[in-house]
Amino acid sequence: MSTPADHLALASAEKDSTVLRRLAHSPYPFVWQALAANPHTPPSALLDLSAARDSSWNDNRLLRLLAEHPAADATVLRAVRDAVAEKLEEGERPFAAVLALADRPELEAETVRSLGNLAGPRLVYAACSPRD
Repeated sequence: MSTPADHLALASAEKDSTVLRRLAHSPYPFVWQALAANPHTPPSALLDLSAARDSSWNDNRLLRLLAEHPAADATVLRAVRDAVAEKLEEGERPFAAVLALADRPELEAETVRSLGNLAGPRLVYAACSPRD
């Protein structure tokens, strides 16, 4: 029987996309974050992780890691953007994820800039403006 520590070790170092996709359905937020930090995690697993929820702290960190992931394609990044929008509407502050999304050329500037209309502080809008 595998333990949470075994799942974490696999999520951190595994290269097999089948194993990584299976781990994306783990109940452990620390496994989700390890997958989001593993450069071998495939886009399909990243997309699944974009819908994972646990707590404000864990969710915001996960969204930032997903937005920064080198294998995150436009589909994954749009899903992350939508999850970030939900968090902003709930009054949370996933600003690190917003800034990471603003750095991604796969997303149109307006797609990210629209998040500035959802956030109370104008940090988001200001961060997105230089892309023009």
